[in-house]
Amino acid sequence: MVGKLTTHVLDTAHGCPGVGIAIALWKLNINANADSKLLLKSMVTNHDGRTDEPLLVGEELETGVYELVFTVDEYFAQYSDYPEPVFLDQIPIRFGISDRTTHYHVPLLVSPWSYSTYRGS
Repeated sequence: MVGKLTTHVLDTAHGCPGVGIAIALWKLNINANADSKLLLKSMVTNHDGRTDEPLLVGEELETGVYELVFTVDEYFAQYSDYPEPVFLDQIPIRFGISDRTTHYHVPLLVSPWSYSTYRGS
C-alpha cells in the first residue's frame, strides 16, 4: 500500500467547506541541540475544503514530525459579522508519521473562535 497525507478544512460556524484557505506543510527536525523546520509545500483548499492532490504521497511520505499551518484569518475576514482582527489567524497542527505505508488524514474543524482535529481516514 502506498502511504499518503491528506487534509480537509470544515467551517463549523457556517456549516460548509473551508474554501481558499492557505496551508503550509513543514517537516520538523527536532533534536537536543536545536529545532529546525523545512517548508515542503504551500497550497490552498479547493471548493470542497480539500487540496487538489495529497500533500505527500509514496516516496515523499517519510517518518518524522510534521506541521500543517492553516491561515484562517483571511478566510473569516470575508464575513462582515466578525470583528477585526479575527480571534484565530494561523493554526499549527504538529503530528508524527510513523508508518510510510499508511494513509494519514489530518482534518481541521474550525470556527472563528475554536478548532479541533483528529486522525481521520
